Amino acid sequence: MDAVIALTLIVLLFAVLGSGLWIGLSLLGVALVGMELFTQRPVGDSMALTVWGSTSSWTLTALPLFLWMGEILFRSKLSNDMFKGLAPWLNWLPGRLLHTNVVGCAIFAAISGSSAATCATIGKITLPELKKRGYPDAQAIGTLAGAGTLGLLIPPSIIMIVYGVAANVSIAKLFLAGVVPGVMLAVLFSGYIVVWSLLNRERLPGKEPATSLRHKLHASRHLIPVVTLIALVLGGIYSGIATATEAAALGVAGSLVLSRLEGSLNWGSFREGLVAACRTYCMIGLILAGAAFLTLAMGFIGLPRQVAEFIGGLQLSPFALMLLLVLFFIVLGCFLDGISMVVLTIAVLLPTVQAAGFDLIWFGIFIVLVVEMAQITPPVGFNLFVLQGLTQREVTWIARTALPLFTLMMAAVLLTYAVPELALWLPSRMQG
Repeated sequence: MDAVIALTLIVLLFAVLGSGLWIGLSLLGVALVGMELFTQRPVGDSMALTVWGSTSSWTLTALPLFLWMGEILFRSKLSNDMFKGLAPWLNWLPGRLLHTNVVGCAIFAAISGSSAATCATIGKITLPELKKRGYPDAQAIGTLAGAGTLGLLIPPSIIMIVYGVAANVSIAKLFLAGVVPGVMLAVLFSGYIVVWSLLNRERLPGKEPATSLRHKLHASRHLIPVVTLIALVLGGIYSGIATATEAAALGVAGSLVLSRLEGSLNWGSFREGLVAACRTYCMIGLILAGAAFLTLAMGFIGLPRQVAEFIGGLQLSPFALMLLLVLFFIVLGCFLDGISMVVLTIAVLLPTVQAAGFDLIWFGIFIVLVVEMAQITPPVGFNLFVLQGLTQREVTWIARTALPLFTLMMAAVLLTYAVPELALWLPSRMQG
């Protein structure tokens, strides 16, 4: 009987989500129905306590601050300066300026925390420049679609904060765990560009004039503000001087100062950035509140226990369980955004994951990698929507150009499973 009730609620949830109702309200509505019809618990008190508890965490305060920092930088000239600083150093590589997509996204990811913001910001800079220089659209857009997902993996990461709160693990350790896999994934993306360019030399524009070391060093001055901000935020966390929330506040202050110094900060841009960050956080907060209440309702009904018993009854090896979860999240990613995927599933999956012997820090990185894959999976791939807005191309065409990068992400998942130390070595060096 419990299984029938749980299945009914799941079907109802997807029906409501498919209707176009806001995700947070959909989750709250389904949880309300489940609590009212299938449990004896007081619905009003349960909802009030759960919604308040899910959105009043001090750790979660880092989320709107990192969002605001990204919005400030999105409206500044720092990202344009970053391209000027990178381009002279990348001309010697096979694939030349296509690498600006990967390196630019990796750097911006370290001060943004959002995949969509990283993809949009770097895309506005690199795509017109690459088109003007004659680089093929498919490669420029496809590599950007994949590299934009680094915004989720390279710390600070919005989705890591959400996972850390949901799974009750250290956000600072999660940030550390994302460093090596993030660099590894960036190297894989650049390696793909190198191989593709060696096999398709005729499709690349002619070489640009060589530049002297002096010119490269002079151009590198444009990278100083960005590198300084990264050092301020991540250095504060990893040194133990600041918590993730305090480092986020330092990042906001630093981005405001830098934007003011380079002349892009005025009352209009300040207000727009603050409003955009508030709007995004309210959307995320509503999803978190709805998911927390739905998790509570499902717990009373017994769904987590049934899912754990079902998966346990399959007698899967850890590797088979990992592959099953990859498939599950890729399918789920066709319908939900990354944050919704995490908050909807973590409470249900954690008992099974822990029983299988997976480290929760490692599992957080695994989740982020798989959610990254969902960012370029139609029909609900956020990076695909961002690039559609920038290029006016079909979502399916963009998804095809990003398919090689999707394959590399799958390889990164397998590598991280085979060598867990890729994610766990740095956190293991952290005290506390």
